[in-house]
Amino acid sequence: MMASFWQGALLLSLAAAISVHADMELDCRPDHVSLMWTESRSQADTSLVRLGNCLPTSVTAREAVFNVDFNECNFRRLVSGDQLVYTNDLTYESSPDSHVQSFTHPVVCAFERPKDWYPLIYDPVFNTYGQGDLVFHMGLMNDDFSGPATSTVFSLGSFIPIMASVEQNRHQPLLLLLEECVAATTPELQPESNLYPIITNKGCLVDSKTSRSKFEDRQKSSEIHLSLQAFRFALGEEVFIHCKLVAWDPSGLDNTKKACHYDKEHGWELLDNPAYSNLCDCCESSCKSRKMRSTASGKHGEAQTAVLGPITITD
Repeated sequence: MMASFWQGALLLSLAAAISVHADMELDCRPDHVSLMWTESRSQADTSLVRLGNCLPTSVTAREAVFNVDFNECNFRRLVSGDQLVYTNDLTYESSPDSHVQSFTHPVVCAFERPKDWYPLIYDPVFNTYGQGDLVFHMGLMNDDFSGPATSTVFSLGSFIPIMASVEQNRHQPLLLLLEECVAATTPELQPESNLYPIITNKGCLVDSKTSRSKFEDRQKSSEIHLSLQAFRFALGEEVFIHCKLVAWDPSGLDNTKKACHYDKEHGWELLDNPAYSNLCDCCESSCKSRKMRSTASGKHGEAQTAVLGPITITD
């Protein structure tokens, strides 16, 4: 199966190379791409050729060569039917005093989608003082959270099932919380980024006030399930969901460490114990932060940022 998979990938990459431009040689590999641009214009400066936001790996007077991974250079990933497609743009920006015309050419690597392929789960690892490693996961799930999603495209108003978890290993029991989440059109947040708030104010699912978004009942304290209703933000564009995950002492909940969503009949409710939903009262104002205690005095938990995506919401 794997042999036929890579044969299909190679044929698709060669087809892309022929159709894009006669002066471009493109070789798509499982996790990286090799591209050689041969410039036919004698006055062109090959050092000005860019693949996405990447400079050439090497240049000569007539050639610009790129050897890069798909997680570099702002490659875009799309899962469509039985194909896994990576796209980018090869560009040339002429200097102001040059008579050589600028250009933009698409770069496409299309693979046959493996039957066991699913969107990557964000899997950072970091050390905690004196206890070993905590491993966080965040990923898209299928409708009943029984397995990973098979698509990253969602229609407006449908639900985007999101699961986050922490591996406890040798730790005492931990409660996984989503402290902050925003949607953006970029994989990295910038001061000028256009944002859509999802969770703010230390665990308040503010999107639930105007939608059917909600936290699902927990199956494990170390996991949290979020049914996020697809929103009218950047329709048709790539969307990235940026979250701050917190692994916390289950007995240490307060108005800064909580998971709250809005119920149209009952108002703000605390996911883990509705009897203490008064911890969510500050969701309408400001939930003041409390500094984590130092390790010497008994630290309660650890935090980690994560990025999920890209996903696409269609009208």
